[in-house]
Amino acid sequence: MSYLYSKAVTSKQASFTMALLDNKTKNDALEAVASALLANKEKIFEANKLDLERSEKEGLEGPLMKRLRFDEHKLNDVVDGIRSLMTLEDPVGNIKLHTTLDDGLELYRVTCPIGVIGVIFESRPDALVQIATLCLKSGNSVFLKGGREALETNKALYETIRDASEANGVPEGWINLLESRDDVTAMLELNDCIDLIIPRGSNAFVQYIMKNTTIPVMGHADGVCHTYIDKDADEATALKVAVDAKTQYVSVCNATETILIDKSLENTLMPKLIKALEEKNVIVNLEADVEDWHHEYLDYEVSIKLTNNVDEAIDHINKYGSGHTDAIITTNKETAEYFLNKVDSGSVLLNCSTRFADGFRYGFGAEVGISTSKLHARGPVGLDGLVSYKYKLYGDGHIVGDYASGEKKFKHIRRDI
Repeated sequence: MSYLYSKAVTSKQASFTMALLDNKTKNDALEAVASALLANKEKIFEANKLDLERSEKEGLEGPLMKRLRFDEHKLNDVVDGIRSLMTLEDPVGNIKLHTTLDDGLELYRVTCPIGVIGVIFESRPDALVQIATLCLKSGNSVFLKGGREALETNKALYETIRDASEANGVPEGWINLLESRDDVTAMLELNDCIDLIIPRGSNAFVQYIMKNTTIPVMGHADGVCHTYIDKDADEATALKVAVDAKTQYVSVCNATETILIDKSLENTLMPKLIKALEEKNVIVNLEADVEDWHHEYLDYEVSIKLTNNVDEAIDHINKYGSGHTDAIITTNKETAEYFLNKVDSGSVLLNCSTRFADGFRYGFGAEVGISTSKLHARGPVGLDGLVSYKYKLYGDGHIVGDYASGEKKFKHIRRDI
């Protein structure tokens, strides 16, 4: 039995115990993790320094270096996120349906953890903390594989979370760290132990994972997000929102990569928008300069295209977008609802920045990723996306034969929950 398979078996067993943890135990463990991260910050920062120095020598690009940095600000953010997570309702054990099938025969649909989740994510150490703590709160075991650039930081964070949580009521083996591509390849074969894979990265990477495992995959493709400025947009709102959507933090999947503008605004709003973007050091690619509309810059660069009407904008988004996040700026309520209903994306926004499409900002207690698929979970995946459900049927000697013969009949009375 391989080392990784042995860990997976232990993690699977731990998941059965995780499913029974009450909310107080989980919250106590989360508080212990938050305190331990603060207490071990120098060790974590030193590990991050090693990753940054190595990555700089290897020529890692600026936006990726920014994501790799784990400093006091990032630490405080993840600790605040953990304590926010503690205030949320326990997602496990909630009754979602109650039906009386017949006298004394009661059916319930109840939320439960998924089990063991494998998450492969980018070189952003704060993502490890967010994913691990979300899995803890939702009662799941987890295998974590971060980017190679963050190897030392991830190891320090993992050890801190593991030690603090297992010392405070969480079963041993619930959290595991993978460090190599070979580990990922081996994990993809563990369909008898791992219940779900969540890959975060490019569309090509997600497709590779899907093609190389029989484990269910919750796909997070690239973030080709759009902001459409309608002919009825308020100019000040459009300028403010579009600039924020592109520049507030460029190296993330919910930053706007293409701005669509109604053709009637070509000589009025459009020059002002270009100027505002260039003042933020954004490279603006006009329509004639763009070769690929399905492109994620993750940098101070954006594409701009003129459209004749809202339908043309919607068609462009549904053709070239990634189903992630798309926004419309307009004062026309009918146009807004038409756009929000017809754009086929996980998050559709009106008069606000695409940067709002985030688990923490949605009140989910951070996220394990943003799902661009449509099954099980879609959009920012927080606690609710990390639970499934089971049916519990309570009877009293009931047998199917009585109903098959017609002696008894089902009542199927839906009850309030």
